[in-house]
Amino acid sequence: MNHEELMISQAFRARAGRLRILIAAAAVLLVVGLVTPIITLEKFLVIENTFSVLSGVTELLLAGQWFLFVIIAGFSVVLPILKLVVLFRILGLDHLERDRFAHYLHWMHLYGKWSMLDVFVVAILVVAVKLGAIADVQMRFGLYAFAASVLLTMFVTARVVALTSDPEA
Repeated sequence: MNHEELMISQAFRARAGRLRILIAAAAVLLVVGLVTPIITLEKFLVIENTFSVLSGVTELLLAGQWFLFVIIAGFSVVLPILKLVVLFRILGLDHLERDRFAHYLHWMHLYGKWSMLDVFVVAILVVAVKLGAIADVQMRFGLYAFAASVLLTMFVTARVVALTSDPEA
């Protein structure tokens, strides 16, 4: 087992601090993206439904759609939060064994790919509704905040990988 340690917060203190600020910004955007409306459906010019990620997940739970509830809540809420927590924790550590760090990054990359599932689900929903002649779809601010959080998290993850593999990055 390789006991070589990465001195993350000591070797890259200024950069780690800036990245932690970006993680905090991503967390704020994630919360905004989860609670503010992401989509409004208008049917027959009379009926209007507006959904946020959390209200949609709650509706799935109340409707007894357990499978969809677990999938959407897990990949759209839980995994993004876990990824931010792990990144924040990694950047705050004074040292970390390189093997353990590689393990954390491997799992974060896997989770990151799967957390994009919710973007796919929203895209399918939009396409399905747009194809119907009875409804109009309007994107709301929550969708953009959520997408910004995902992109910012991806950027921070890439910077952490670059910093730890090449200190001059």
